[in-house]
Amino acid sequence: MVREKKRLRRSDLEQLARGPMDLPFLMLTMLLLGFGLIMLLSASSASSYYETGGNATAYFVKQAIFAAGGVAAMFAISKVDYQTFRGLSVVVLGAAVFLLLLVLIPGVGVTRNSATRWLDFGFTQFQPSELAKLGIILYFSAKISKAKDKIATVRGLIPFVLVLFAVTGLLILEPHMSGAILILAVGASLLFAGGMRLYWIVGGGAVIGAGLLFVVTNTQYMASRIQLWRDPWSDPLGKGFQAIQSLYAIGSGGLLGLGLGKSRQKFLYLPEEHNDFIFAIVCEELGYIGACIVLILFALLVLRGYWLAMHARDRFGSLLIVGITTLLAVQVFLNIGVVTNFFPVTGISLPFFSYGGTALMIQLIEMGIVLSVSRQIPAARAG
Repeated sequence: MVREKKRLRRSDLEQLARGPMDLPFLMLTMLLLGFGLIMLLSASSASSYYETGGNATAYFVKQAIFAAGGVAAMFAISKVDYQTFRGLSVVVLGAAVFLLLLVLIPGVGVTRNSATRWLDFGFTQFQPSELAKLGIILYFSAKISKAKDKIATVRGLIPFVLVLFAVTGLLILEPHMSGAILILAVGASLLFAGGMRLYWIVGGGAVIGAGLLFVVTNTQYMASRIQLWRDPWSDPLGKGFQAIQSLYAIGSGGLLGLGLGKSRQKFLYLPEEHNDFIFAIVCEELGYIGACIVLILFALLVLRGYWLAMHARDRFGSLLIVGITTLLAVQVFLNIGVVTNFFPVTGISLPFFSYGGTALMIQLIEMGIVLSVSRQIPAARAG
């Protein structure tokens, strides 16, 4: 009798997993991906031409290949019963921690601008922090969904706090402060959604904020960035150059922009114009209106994500979407803040827009997980 019930339940879940995915979320994802590829083609053309010796589309083609692979992975994952990710959570987080440790081994990790964050796989370079974000989401969602009321107790919180400190500690050693902030934000959002008291989050946030401030002010690499953020014109031709050129690009765009493909700052004036600072090129070419359209699309995607989280079939599915949606929202917010000099310059990319094939693939895999959960939302509620 018990076996029959289990068989019936498994059959029901398989039927649900084959249900229709959420079309608004899929359409918004594809719109942002298409928009991002168009802007990458424009923003990267000058750098690509210069660095490859005459091929203005090299970066775009490489990104498009990863995008195609990511879309295929997104659709494939959307058809998987999301309960499968419970068992994979420990494996993904363990792999991420291993790769984060590997990065810190001298001669193994790739160093850029005084930070060692990448592993070189020959055909591409990969940031283990991208996998760590997904690992935290999967692991916390799986464990919190089973913890129930224990998450509201100190004893129940300790394992999650230890995991967060271990992962963020490895990121700070790189150093990768923006990655550490993203991990902490995602972890806090999942703990709050899982039942953690708000005053604990506020108190813990204050303690962690004080700790991060201490690390920043006592680390020469980070302290110099804070100083340049406060006054980038103190070193206009040196370390303040990037922030200043970004502001020039944004200001040049005006209301309607210079026109698609007509950016001036992308001609080797603005560093990382096709990566972390691609939003400045969006502002320059498409103006205030174009930039607002991009932000509205991101806002709609985030709102739809939280709507799906509220209507998910179970707690695990809800937490998965909360983690992925919060990660997306915080990453967009921090990137825009850096580009507009609202925050100090740090290495954080704009989802779907910034150059980086493996990062784009992981983002699309995360969208696939959301779509997988959406397939099991009863049709009566999926409006």
